Amino acid sequence: MSGAVYSLIENREDYEIINGKIYMMSSPKANHVRVNGNIHGIFRDYLKGKTCEPFNQFNVFLSEEDHFIPDEIIVCDPDIVEDDAVHGAPDLVVEISSASTARRDRMEKFNAYEKYGVKEYWIIFPQEKRVEVYLRKDDKLVLDNVYSVYQDFEWDNLTAEKKAEVKFEIKISLYDDFYVKLEDIFDRVK
Repeated sequence: MSGAVYSLIENREDYEIINGKIYMMSSPKANHVRVNGNIHGIFRDYLKGKTCEPFNQFNVFLSEEDHFIPDEIIVCDPDIVEDDAVHGAPDLVVEISSASTARRDRMEKFNAYEKYGVKEYWIIFPQEKRVEVYLRKDDKLVLDNVYSVYQDFEWDNLTAEKKAEVKFEIKISLYDDFYVKLEDIFDRVK
């Protein structure tokens, strides 16, 4: 990164560096903020008194080329948490996606999270009320499940077999008893 570019952004906190390229971040929409607050509250309440710790929109430095500000993370190794950032891979990362960030969330960021050892990665789509959960298996992040909130007409059109397969809560891989209900993630989302 050139010194001139760095000097333009060094005092700003609304950018990420992905594969060495700077991306300015736009202000989030209301549903993004709602989902982010809901998840942080759920994570904070469950993790109170436990080793793992949640962080909301905190810097993550994976490498010189990859500095991200995920919407939510859980870190179980306190040694990688410093005052300015998490220096290393969080255990769980949540990105709340939008039309302008979906490609980066699914491609560049996904690849970096996979490369640096993130154990669980969520991509949330507030408008669709959908969560994609990826889990680490054999050094790869693999799609574990897609969770969706169904509208009445969508639910009515599902077969009994499909309805039986639907899960209404996400099990977080870090703890045996940590489940997050979809209705809590999307509370107040319009």
